[in-house]
Amino acid sequence: MRTVNHVAALRAQVAQWRDDGEQVALVPTMGNLHAGHLALVERARQIAERTVVSVFVNPFQFVPGEDYEAYPRTPDADRIKLSEAGVDVLFMPTVDELYERGFEATTRVQVPALDGILCGASRPGHFTGVATVVTKLFNIVGPDYAVFGDKDFQQLLVIRRLVEDLCIPVDVVAVATVRERDGLALSSRNVYLTTEERITAPRLYLTVKEVADRLRDGPSAAPLAELVQQARARLESNGFRADYVTIRRAADLGEPDPADTELVVLAAAWLGRARLIDHIEVTRG
Repeated sequence: MRTVNHVAALRAQVAQWRDDGEQVALVPTMGNLHAGHLALVERARQIAERTVVSVFVNPFQFVPGEDYEAYPRTPDADRIKLSEAGVDVLFMPTVDELYERGFEATTRVQVPALDGILCGASRPGHFTGVATVVTKLFNIVGPDYAVFGDKDFQQLLVIRRLVEDLCIPVDVVAVATVRERDGLALSSRNVYLTTEERITAPRLYLTVKEVADRLRDGPSAAPLAELVQQARARLESNGFRADYVTIRRAADLGEPDPADTELVVLAAAWLGRARLIDHIEVTRG
């Protein structure tokens, strides 16, 4: 595996692959890699001859007061895992390499229909930071495929929308959430959980699952607002500080009409220092 820090070197490598007629898959990450990330790498290697993984803790998707400085960084361990996984190139740029003028003076990408709701409402500017860095990575690598986990369902929709709106020729491939045996979605921020909080954390997934199961009951299910209220109360009673629990259209996160059947249950909640998110897509009966 080759480690590259500069845009020009990465572009030169990708150009060589293109000359050989090889397709390229990109896996953008912020590092501190776990089994969920490696599942993305595995999928990338299945669909393309060459795989690029970026490790970049993007400061401009952290809102004021968040954990940018404390975000777990494990570059040496990440290199070993990616090399063992068969990655061709690890791209590890500096902030100055991607934002030479600084973020305030940099052109940015905003997805207005999706960036101000749910996590975007709680973390204003977060998805602009995500959309901007992902667009830059797409323009640097020019991948045939870009592989993302669907754990952050809203982020996945943001990326699909920007690809569609900006006519970027990349196929966005989603990989299902990887979970611990007790249901907790894998996340780099799970390291913030204390031993006691780690025991409690899977109840977020169980609460979301309960709502999804009720929705599958069809007409016998309680009104959506009642299901959401009950779920939020369960989280609070278990020690979570709920950010939101909601039921939305899976296609665009809009408020569902009675006729909408393809839905998604989403939740975000704080447990100690860790902000946990989860979701389940469901077809309403």
